Amino acid sequence: MIETLKKFISRNRHNLAVFVLLNIACLVCILLVAARVAYTDSIRHTGLIWNLFLAWIPFILAYFAHAISWKRIWLYLIIPIVAILWLLFFPNAPYMLTDLQDLARSGGVGAPLWYDVLIVVWCSWTGMLLGVISLYLMQDIVLRTFGRVSGWLFVFVISGLSSFGIYIGRFVRLNSWDILQNPTETAIEILGLVIDPSMRLAAFTVLYTFFFLFVYLLLYSFSHMLHVNTTITEAANDHR
Repeated sequence: MIETLKKFISRNRHNLAVFVLLNIACLVCILLVAARVAYTDSIRHTGLIWNLFLAWIPFILAYFAHAISWKRIWLYLIIPIVAILWLLFFPNAPYMLTDLQDLARSGGVGAPLWYDVLIVVWCSWTGMLLGVISLYLMQDIVLRTFGRVSGWLFVFVISGLSSFGIYIGRFVRLNSWDILQNPTETAIEILGLVIDPSMRLAAFTVLYTFFFLFVYLLLYSFSHMLHVNTTITEAANDHR
């Protein structure tokens, strides 16, 4: 039993490290917000904790989908349903980046501005990482099933759709729950935005799409660089 556990940890050490670090990042977010509440008697920024919870939903869905995707029967029966739910909740992950505009409008209230900036940046970056990792897992499923070109096309399409979703959440004030609770009304409202988009909608969607793609490609390249270096190091150690 112990040997099996050791082999599991050794085989999945990088995945476990990422999972632990993400949990630590979320814990730091909670502590930063809790300290602010205790210091100022204000509930400002407590909504970020809820947004962090929402950012975990696409991560968990993607991890679940990736885990069962190796069995072909689940690939075509369960994963399409999970993928739809994942797409609905995915914009919640990078959404917190838009909370920076609240700081620009109001500045620090009750607490130093630098502390509020730290809270929002830490929470938004944690949400961004959750989104990037969940997209990576979903891309891997598409890549293995339909090929490399389809995998990267999937990334580009999801980046655009999520940017559009962030706009809807920030400026139209619709969220992931609305399409589940009131699908017809929500679909009509979204269709109206698509048919007659404003300049703000177009600019926001395009710029956020490019920004998210840049972050994703940067972290994707960095992770593969680390993987190659680790493989080379392990191979060199084996030949000693």
